[in-house]
Amino acid sequence: MKKLLSPLLFAATILSGPVQAANGPATSKPTNPAVETYKVQPQLSSLGWTGKKIDGQHSGTVGFKDGSVQVRGSQLVGGTFVVDMTSIKNTDLTDADYNAKLVGHLKSDDFFGVEKNPTATFVITNIKPLKGSAAGNNATITGNLTIKGKTNPISFPAKVGVKDGVAAASGTASIDRTKYDVTFGSTLFGAAADKAVDDNFSLIFNVIAKVNGVATR
Repeated sequence: MKKLLSPLLFAATILSGPVQAANGPATSKPTNPAVETYKVQPQLSSLGWTGKKIDGQHSGTVGFKDGSVQVRGSQLVGGTFVVDMTSIKNTDLTDADYNAKLVGHLKSDDFFGVEKNPTATFVITNIKPLKGSAAGNNATITGNLTIKGKTNPISFPAKVGVKDGVAAASGTASIDRTKYDVTFGSTLFGAAADKAVDDNFSLIFNVIAKVNGVATR
C-alpha cells in the first residue's frame, strides 16, 4: 500500500492546480509553444487491474516498461506507453499456490499470451477538455490500445496536469478483452453462464512523466 500511496500523493500535487487539456482555453503564454517530450517514470507510476467473474473478482498490478508524453505549454497533447506484460501480479489472493496458478493462467494463451506478446502499448491520438465531471476528471483521452497483437481505439475520462516540468495523468479505463482475442470464460464464445468471466476489465492508471529526465525504475 505504501508503495502505491507515494506515487498517488506525488501526482496529487501536479493535478491539484489549474490545468488544461489539449485544445483548452487560451492562456497568456505563447499561442504556439514548442512541443516537449517528457519521459514516463515507471517507478513513480502505477497501473492496476480488476477483472470480475460470476462468483467474485480478482485484482492486481502490471508495470510500465517505457513511455513518453508530449507537452505543449501547459497542455498534454500526446503520448505513447509501453506496458511490461511479464510483470502481471495478483494482489488479492493470499494463498501462494492459488496466486501463482492465477498469474500463470493470465500469462497463458487463454488470456494475454505473454510469451509471444511480452508488451502492450497505448498511443494517444486525441485529448479533449472535459467539464462537469463528478470524479474531477478534466479530459477525455482517446487512443489506440494494442494487446496480444490486436489494436483497437478506446476512450476514457482522466485527470491530467502539467506543472514545473512534471506531467501527470490518472483515471480508470474499461477494456473489452474480447476485442483483443482474450476470450476465455466469455459467454460470447461458448462459456457456461455459471462459470463466466466478465468481458470487460478495468485498468486504473496513475502516470508520472518528467521533462528532460531519464526514466527511474
